Amino acid sequence: MSATLIIILVIAVVLIFIWMLYNGLITAKIRVSEAFSQIDVQLKRRTDLIPNLVETVKGYAAHEKTVFEDVTKARSSLMSAQGTAAKAEANNQLSQTLKSLFAVAENYPDLKASNNFMELQQELSDTENKIAYSRQFYNSTVQDYNTKLQIFPNVIFARMLNFQPAEFFAATEEEKKAVQVKF
Repeated sequence: MSATLIIILVIAVVLIFIWMLYNGLITAKIRVSEAFSQIDVQLKRRTDLIPNLVETVKGYAAHEKTVFEDVTKARSSLMSAQGTAAKAEANNQLSQTLKSLFAVAENYPDLKASNNFMELQQELSDTENKIAYSRQFYNSTVQDYNTKLQIFPNVIFARMLNFQPAEFFAATEEEKKAVQVKF
């Protein structure tokens, strides 16, 4: 084999390697974006359910005005949040205010027996489970992507091609505290 053919083969192998590496990184980056959009879908579903839940509870607890205002503010901040960190923080605030709303509902036995309230509570519970799954899936996808960015020889080419690590969707210290159930 001539030296020219060997050089051409080496260049071809290197170009194919870079091409495959780039496509793999792009695919991983798109998966991260898709996983984050699934979190957005579930958060939107939750924000759509909340006004119905608030209206149902309002009928029974008209004097609990601050709780409803807090839930409404938290919902608005989640809807307007931009970026992973801002959405995570807004989600955490909304989770905390929903706990207050359910605490108010505990004081009204007729409300807890209402079919509308029970349905909304079940829908919200299902949505919370879907949000938790979406967050878990997103973080797994981010881990895979960030790992691809860090392993050799990807780390060299990823930096040259300007790939940046993705942020995890993290829980706050408040969310990590144990939930207290009182009867």
